[in-house]
Amino acid sequence: MQITKKDNYFILGDDHDDPVAFASYLERAVPQTYEMHNLVIDLLKYEDLTLDQLVSYLKLSNYQRGGKKSYVIVNSAINSDLVPDEMIVVPTLQEAEDIIQMEEIERDLGF
Repeated sequence: MQITKKDNYFILGDDHDDPVAFASYLERAVPQTYEMHNLVIDLLKYEDLTLDQLVSYLKLSNYQRGGKKSYVIVNSAINSDLVPDEMIVVPTLQEAEDIIQMEEIERDLGF
């Protein structure tokens, strides 16, 4: 796994070529190491990511968001109209950072 630490979040990227296996790995790794952190899941390299593959990240998305932490997936291949409401998927890392900043402000304001 590729890990990049930013000011208030981590970017986690897959160093293999299987998005579903990466989702399964994250389900084990995140609760042990990253549950108290905002996360960006970098799936940009998967230019042909399918909706079924994306949905394999739903359980972890619900877990992180339930703990009042941001969880943003970055991928430009998925049509945003098809993404489940429980997930946030953006096409760039900059947009992911912007989402995390907005959610941090909302949490600070009690929303």
